Amino acid sequence: MKLIIKTGAIKTGLSAIVAILLIGLLQYSQAETTGQKYGYQGKLQQQETASRANHVPVKTMKIGGAATLGGTVIPFQEVTLAAQMPGRIEYIAGFEGEWFKQGAELIRIDDDDLLAQQRSAFAMLENARLAARNAGVQYNRELWSPQSKNINRMPGMGMPALFDSMFTQNFGSMGSNYDPDVQRYSDLYAQGTQLNQTRSQITQAQSRLDELSAKLRDTRSVAPFDGVIARKLVEIGDTVQPGQHLLLFSNLEYLQVKVDVPSRLMAGIQDKKYVAVRLDDPAKTVVKGRIAQKYPVADSERHTVTVKIDLKKNDPATPGMYAEVIVPEPDSKQQEHIVIPSKAVISRQRGSLPAVYVWNPEKNRKERRYVRLGTPVDSENIAVLSGLNKNDTLVIEDWR
Repeated sequence: MKLIIKTGAIKTGLSAIVAILLIGLLQYSQAETTGQKYGYQGKLQQQETASRANHVPVKTMKIGGAATLGGTVIPFQEVTLAAQMPGRIEYIAGFEGEWFKQGAELIRIDDDDLLAQQRSAFAMLENARLAARNAGVQYNRELWSPQSKNINRMPGMGMPALFDSMFTQNFGSMGSNYDPDVQRYSDLYAQGTQLNQTRSQITQAQSRLDELSAKLRDTRSVAPFDGVIARKLVEIGDTVQPGQHLLLFSNLEYLQVKVDVPSRLMAGIQDKKYVAVRLDDPAKTVVKGRIAQKYPVADSERHTVTVKIDLKKNDPATPGMYAEVIVPEPDSKQQEHIVIPSKAVISRQRGSLPAVYVWNPEKNRKERRYVRLGTPVDSENIAVLSGLNKNDTLVIEDWR
């Protein structure tokens, strides 16, 4: 009887343990299923939120007519260094593209002949100074010890000095043959003239020295501003003549677009205002340029005004590049156009027709749609002439 009771107790305990394990497994399975369900839904919600973040509704804007004008990208500063002296090129600082600070020597012409002339001019200057000092001494001697009182001068009779000083000069003065005051004035004036002539010789020698210094300076061409050598037009050993171009030096830190605007469109060009500029790069990038300068006089033959437009430092432009400037037409009427972000156009880099991605809510997917583009509104938006409706929603891909 005791054995039967113990066996039943053991069976009862085992059943309880099995039941507890089954309940635990069931709860764990339900929890895991619930976590997977909610986790998957969370991921779907994140994807849907990210997808909606790239959905941009089409907007409309009243835009007037605009003219597209062709221009050229130019450096902000550019000079052509030319030879001022004849000679042989003996030094060039570097090659195209190398950068130099303002005042750096870029090119030098042989100056041995000028250096020899300069040494000769120094010698002439020193001789003139010595002559001037001697003339000054002679003038002071005449001032304090006049030669008119020298008894050895005319009208002396070759007699002893005492006789001449007592009788000869006095008798000559009485007979109107000799006037010592006039003679003294004449001698003093002659010495003064000689002193002034030597001073003029100093000035002449100094001027010659300055002339040679200027010529020596002209044998060297220095950088007028910080920039790079854009083009070399000579090589070391070339013989050049005055006026011959040596090299092109440019400041490429800042760039501009130079464009000729018809006079009738100048009303839409205002200082410090911004206009859209389409660069001729592979992506046909549209940037925003600021009006920097307007020429005060129009060209009498073409009836256009030259305008310079500043570009930003990070704009993908290079000097010499073709660029299009979109200038508003003041007399055109404003019409409502669909405007989209320029980055929504996906086909320009693929060489096909312009196209965008449009969201189809019925099929819950994006679809490619070809459009006809108009002129850029600004650096970020462009007008669409056909292919889109007002209620469309664009999809802008993140990889673009």
